[in-house]
Amino acid sequence: MENAYLLDLLWMLITAVVVVPLFQVARLGAVPGFVVAGLLVGPAGLGLIDNVDEIIHFAEIGVVLLLFVIGIELKPSRLWLMRRQVFGLGTAQVVLTGSLLAAVAIFLFGLPLRSSVLIGPALALSSTAFVLQILSEQRALGTAYGRASLSVLLLQDLAVVPLLALVPLLAVTEMSVSQEIGLALLESLAILALVVVTGRYILHPLLHRVARAGSPEAFTTSALLIVLGAALATEHAGLSMAMGAFLAGLLISDSAYRHQVIAEIQPFRGLLLGVFFMSMGMVLNLELLWANPLGAIGLTAVLIVLKIVMLLPLARLAGLPGHTAAAVALLLAQSGEFALVLFALAAQNDLLPTDIFQFLLLIVLLSMLVTPALAKLAQRLLARGDLSEAMKRVDGGVIEEEDEVPVVLAGFGRVGRRIGEIFTRAAIPFVALDSDAALVAHERACGSPVYYGDLGQPGVLKSVGAANARLIIVTLNDAELTRKLVAALRTQYPKVRIFARGHNIEACQALNRLGAAGVVSENVEASLELSRMAMDGFGIEAGRSAEVLDAFRKRYNEQIHNSHGDVED
Repeated sequence: MENAYLLDLLWMLITAVVVVPLFQVARLGAVPGFVVAGLLVGPAGLGLIDNVDEIIHFAEIGVVLLLFVIGIELKPSRLWLMRRQVFGLGTAQVVLTGSLLAAVAIFLFGLPLRSSVLIGPALALSSTAFVLQILSEQRALGTAYGRASLSVLLLQDLAVVPLLALVPLLAVTEMSVSQEIGLALLESLAILALVVVTGRYILHPLLHRVARAGSPEAFTTSALLIVLGAALATEHAGLSMAMGAFLAGLLISDSAYRHQVIAEIQPFRGLLLGVFFMSMGMVLNLELLWANPLGAIGLTAVLIVLKIVMLLPLARLAGLPGHTAAAVALLLAQSGEFALVLFALAAQNDLLPTDIFQFLLLIVLLSMLVTPALAKLAQRLLARGDLSEAMKRVDGGVIEEEDEVPVVLAGFGRVGRRIGEIFTRAAIPFVALDSDAALVAHERACGSPVYYGDLGQPGVLKSVGAANARLIIVTLNDAELTRKLVAALRTQYPKVRIFARGHNIEACQALNRLGAAGVVSENVEASLELSRMAMDGFGIEAGRSAEVLDAFRKRYNEQIHNSHGDVED
């Protein structure tokens, strides 16, 4: 039996490694790639895997971790900065589109009310992972077009909480649908209130103590304990595990440890979430498509058109120009991964018959496959309209460190702290990372945007937004870690400029060879400043002093860029 499970896992990994990269290259997205990979190895494909039910139960942990990361990313401060579009445009899109789709399910397809009140809102949700990937590739997250899309996605992520609470309640037939919806909302509000107290007085101190202990293994264990503990607690209370994980993420969304926690969880999340989407492909029945291809494609087209028709006027009412509003509506016209999660949960609670469940999975998958074409059409619309207006950067302090922060400081010790003070005076937004938990706590209390993070882990810098930064400054005191970090940054983010600090010319030359765009030797800069003060004391004119120092600095920098030059330090 154990060998059978290992063989199943092996087939899944082999298929995913082949199929998912092909979908990524074709810009069709990773999620449809995983679903198709699952379809290939499942009963409807090559029949290599039969233990589908066991795989689905195991893969639920991937959904739990996904909701946990979503909870962390839904910072209250971010929601408040974007409150008008999030709670205005986003709420209107979810409520009105969900209501329209639910009405279509009831009156045109004769589905029961209990199923329809879940199907409508679930189909109204777009693919957060897919859309954010597209916006990131277009470097549009900080534009009017990107911000409007992000606002709707944030509200959709929030809407998942009451929808998750609603599923088990809909399975209880003793209550009316209106009572179930009201109770789900009350439960969500009550739990969110509990989140504030629990996070402030329990989880934040726990993470602080574990971080101060300096054990990466203990921090990883603590992160997993928080996720799985919260998931099991909410399941025991009659709610879904995914909802508990979401709330656990929300608990630490504004803490100093959010980026380190994300870095610890992401590898588990990516693997197990891929298994979940593959399990959805395994239960997909392609006979539904072969039996009625026009019907499946037609219903997918109806879904996309209805979502566009609903969101376009709402975006115009929110103040977006015509072409921008149309582009946002096109980009968000697909259904997404949360629909798969909700439909799977509904099927487990006997809210959806197997044939309806499989048909909905097919519609969601087809709508996601159309997304790249819709995104290209959106870009053409923007090009025909006022592209500079739609794609201009959004000012007014809405820059978020996860999106488009201009500068990332790797290290916030002596040097990093001084750079941060200068940037603050110059009104240059930045975010900093440091592995000293006590220092991070002190600096955050002083208002500095610094987070705890192990800079030896690439995932930490990815979480903080290094891919979208204009500049990364490495200020670490550890020469070996600085070299490793600069090399890793140059490989992962070749378009981002890297400045680094070296202790002497050999270190500076090594950092320059590794790809740092600018390197400064702290010893030389101290020597130059002392020399300037000495020349002032001898009465040498400031202009002459500057000329001498600039000539020395120029020669020194030439030596840094010439590894074979004479070393003078």
